[in-house]
Amino acid sequence: MGNFNILFTSAGRRVSLIRHFKRVIQDMKLKGNIVVADLQKNAPALFVADIQEQVPRVTDPNYIKTLKEICIRHDIRLLIPLIDNELILLAIHKQEFESQGTTVLVSSPEVNEICFDKRKTYRFFKDIGVQTPELFDAQQLTGNLDTQYPVLIKPADGSCSIGVTKIRNAKELGFFTDYIANAIVQEYIEGDEYTLDILIDFGGKVLSVVPRLRMETRAGEVSKGMTVKNQFIIEAGRKVAEALPQALGCITLQCFLTKTGDLKFIEINPRFGGGFPLAIVAGADFPRWIIEMMLGKQRGIPVDAWQDGVVMLRYDDAIFLTKEMIS
Repeated sequence: MGNFNILFTSAGRRVSLIRHFKRVIQDMKLKGNIVVADLQKNAPALFVADIQEQVPRVTDPNYIKTLKEICIRHDIRLLIPLIDNELILLAIHKQEFESQGTTVLVSSPEVNEICFDKRKTYRFFKDIGVQTPELFDAQQLTGNLDTQYPVLIKPADGSCSIGVTKIRNAKELGFFTDYIANAIVQEYIEGDEYTLDILIDFGGKVLSVVPRLRMETRAGEVSKGMTVKNQFIIEAGRKVAEALPQALGCITLQCFLTKTGDLKFIEINPRFGGGFPLAIVAGADFPRWIIEMMLGKQRGIPVDAWQDGVVMLRYDDAIFLTKEMIS
């Protein structure tokens, strides 16, 4: 069969995820290396890999060429991108990688366009008949004395909660509309916020849905969370995922469950989320299942084959090096 080598791109701080993939390869008794690529020489995830590669910025014209060369050099079977701004690019070039023997775990360009532009995400939710916060025209709100505050403003193409701001009055709305580039204004939703980790196979079938209650967040990522086996949320997440055209791999959905029992979806991220290790510990072993799919060993997996009520409390850890290792 040859080696099962995996390349992670833009790996940054995804240490837990990469360590687990490494354990899965060992547990399955496969021969293979974990290769990690990043722009920075001091990205923590580099130092849990078997092989490190430094790459140019995603926006560099040579980025795809560099990744192809890495894939050939290390006989990469599976490429897993980990940040938003390279997903569409890799989706567009997916067939080029596959022609040289590398499967890219990325959804179609159409899916990535839907997910990356929150106006398109809003229209997608509306088209498939699921609830989502309403979008407003900022100028109309500012000039309307009857506007009900608070509202939410954020970049239409943002990620990691950067620029997401609660607006309490017309003065704040006017300021932040000018301050935040490419801003959209949304209905402000209160309730319990969930992230859903969803695994989709190569045929577009949803294999697993794991809702995680976001108990506390820090810098846009969950710092405390808990798995919640709520069938209403699970089935709603499955509906959204199955409506995405040619989605693949791990998809993360974000939604609010309001006090009145309404479920309102707000975002889609077609990649592994930062809090995904909680799903692994709860028994939703997406890394193992993805490798099994690649090897033609896909098995029947109940969509809720994981443990309810598993809690994650994230904290800072450290990797210690010498200056020569990052120079």
